[in-house]
Amino acid sequence: MLLAGSAALLVGIGLGLQQTFNDIVSGIILLSERTIKIGDILEIDDEIIKIEQIGLRTSKGMNRDEISVIIPNSLITTNKVINWSHQSMMTRFRIRVGVAYGSDVNLIIKLLEESALEHPDISKQEHVEARLVDFGNSSLDFQILFFSKNIFRIEKVKSDIRKIIYRKFNENKITIPFPQMDVHFDPGSKQT
Repeated sequence: MLLAGSAALLVGIGLGLQQTFNDIVSGIILLSERTIKIGDILEIDDEIIKIEQIGLRTSKGMNRDEISVIIPNSLITTNKVINWSHQSMMTRFRIRVGVAYGSDVNLIIKLLEESALEHPDISKQEHVEARLVDFGNSSLDFQILFFSKNIFRIEKVKSDIRKIIYRKFNENKITIPFPQMDVHFDPGSKQT
């Protein structure tokens, strides 16, 4: 009985040390390959993190909400990780918006492009492009594509551009629809 308990304890310790060993080996890989550096902006599990420290077992970063995040190094080396810092200094982003059917498509495209260009963080003005991308259930669906250097705080930039779009749409009496459902009752049906 004592032997079985000791064996179970050693197996548990072994499994715990296996993950720690994986993290340490991953830390050595990160520190030697230098594919990730301090200051890099990573997307890990749909969260954007700015790396502040790379250690032997874990790395430390800050997310967009200014919350410190401790990341096991094996997570960085074994999972799909997007390093936004490895691109050129500018990255392309997009904002989707729907407008009511019957709207002037050319005017919408013009207003979307003007809205993006009005923001000071938008780079490569010649690459700002608005497109009609789909015929939705209740709207004509557009997207505006633009480049920005502000990768880490891009959600703030997108919010600012959305506010500009909303103001320009109001000034031009363009409606952003919302899904509606009509319910019809058959007056001849019996209720139980």
